[in-house]
Amino acid sequence: MVRFKNRWLLVEFISLSTDIPSPHAPPSFDSKQIYAALRQSIISNFGDTGWGAVGMSLTVKYFSPTTNLCIIRVARDQHTLAWGAVTLMSSINGSRIIPHVVHVSGTIKHVQLAAIKHNREVVARFRARAKTPALYHAQDSYEPYLVQSTREIESLQE
Repeated sequence: MVRFKNRWLLVEFISLSTDIPSPHAPPSFDSKQIYAALRQSIISNFGDTGWGAVGMSLTVKYFSPTTNLCIIRVARDQHTLAWGAVTLMSSINGSRIIPHVVHVSGTIKHVQLAAIKHNREVVARFRARAKTPALYHAQDSYEPYLVQSTREIESLQE
């Protein structure tokens, strides 16, 4: 029996807009559009040969429109090609972005732990910019998001 080995990329897409995101704001892109932009980046930078190598194993497993955090799965042998394509992306669905690869892992468990930790850090930044600490307001709009996103990330399967 052959086991397929994967690499998991945890990517944050930093938006170039200056607005403070909120859980109720409409997302500017989704996981299908990320996949399409990543596919286009691979084809334009590495050609059809690059897409042929990566295409069968590439999937976007999770995307959070609130924190713009994304989990991408790719075959172990081609993960550097996918990582390079992510780094070379400049826009998704017309939205200008800067991709930041936060974590690369060989197991889904480690990328889940890194995603949960990074979500908490991003929400802490949002609270600091909005000057609303978590314990200050009884109705914190980010707390339900953190609970829901943690549940979604923990439920991911290979």
